[in-house]
Amino acid sequence: MNFEKAGFENTLKYAREADKKDPLRKYRARFHFPKHDGREVFYFCGNSLGLQPKTVKKALLAELEQWKTYAVEGHFKGELPWMYYHKFLTEQSARLVGAQPEEVVVMNTLTTNLHLMMVSFYRPTQQRYKIIMEAGAFPSDQYAVETQVKWHGYAPEKAIIEVSPRPGEETLRTEDILAVIHQHGQETALIMFGGVNYYTGQFFDLPAITRAGHEAGAYVAFDLAHTAGNLPLHLHDWNVDFAVWCSYKYLNSGPGGPSGIFIHEKHGNNTKLPRFGGWWGHDESERFLMRKGFKPMQGAAGWQLSNAQILSFAAHKASLDIFDEAGMTALRQKSLKLTAYLYFLIEKLNEIGGNFNIITPKDEEALGCVLFFLSGKEGKALFDYLTKNGVIADWREPNVIRVAPVPLYNNFEDCWRFAGLLGKFGKH
Repeated sequence: MNFEKAGFENTLKYAREADKKDPLRKYRARFHFPKHDGREVFYFCGNSLGLQPKTVKKALLAELEQWKTYAVEGHFKGELPWMYYHKFLTEQSARLVGAQPEEVVVMNTLTTNLHLMMVSFYRPTQQRYKIIMEAGAFPSDQYAVETQVKWHGYAPEKAIIEVSPRPGEETLRTEDILAVIHQHGQETALIMFGGVNYYTGQFFDLPAITRAGHEAGAYVAFDLAHTAGNLPLHLHDWNVDFAVWCSYKYLNSGPGGPSGIFIHEKHGNNTKLPRFGGWWGHDESERFLMRKGFKPMQGAAGWQLSNAQILSFAAHKASLDIFDEAGMTALRQKSLKLTAYLYFLIEKLNEIGGNFNIITPKDEEALGCVLFFLSGKEGKALFDYLTKNGVIADWREPNVIRVAPVPLYNNFEDCWRFAGLLGKFGKH
């Protein structure tokens, strides 16, 4: 990341000029910001819960009106009949993650979907029973993998191989991940990484991991909770076997928002692949015949269990409409500039005595719209100080502050003012 080449300046004038030139600046006005002392907060927590799009209220009220007007017949009447609601999210979801429409479906919540996917794709044998994942993965991933391994009768300490950073380093080197895959490949059933690590913000080399896993004869999967809506993805072209993601972080779909899944087309119509069946995954042309014998729909939709959670799906669609309009290419371009600018400002503070050790990679290929930094012994006091001054960011024990400059609604002035508050800590 070449700051000199970018021409950054540590001035309010530069930040405001950059905002004027921003082709995505109009989207900020489409979101509700919480208030602090009568003013909008500096919201840098989109990596945990995205802001509410202003269109969400209208979308929810429309479904309440549908329910009021049609009751049960709302499944088949109205502008967006509930019977087919998952289909109204398919095209947009596919574009978001780089998939074919039949490879994605929105359903359930993330960890539920991860377990359902592992039913199909973690099929351990005496020869292949190991799962390779990053050390320090988000607890949901750790717990899901641990309990799946136990369910199949294996000891986690033997079946789970965790890849750790080298001593003195915070992030993983791709060559070390690939070396572990090569070392354990003959015994590995599944490789399951987060797309972006929740603690460091590192974006892993998903294509390289996928190629290495397949060469070793294993399935390869990713938890994209911190990746979907953050970075451009090409899951189909990368030949990923499956992926799961949530929608309440970068995708702004509300607390507990629905999850999405990707299943590559090479698996989507394999009826011999074990899975847990449900009524909504059954062939919709025969669904109301109420016959015995599960006959899955084609593609990812065949993994559905229950009918859609309409209100949360409606909120999700309101956000997907915005993403579809803005486009991930444009969002990525702004994200790189915005995150690089914040990186530049914090490094300027370090040059004059600041102690903000950024652990997120500086390499653009491994960087999303997040910066995580070690905040020293006074970390919690610093975080509380920022909160009292109208900043909503994220704290992770023991001393990490996570800051997400989201391109849909954050701007350069936000970053400049945030850095200004950092610089004043201890002087107030």
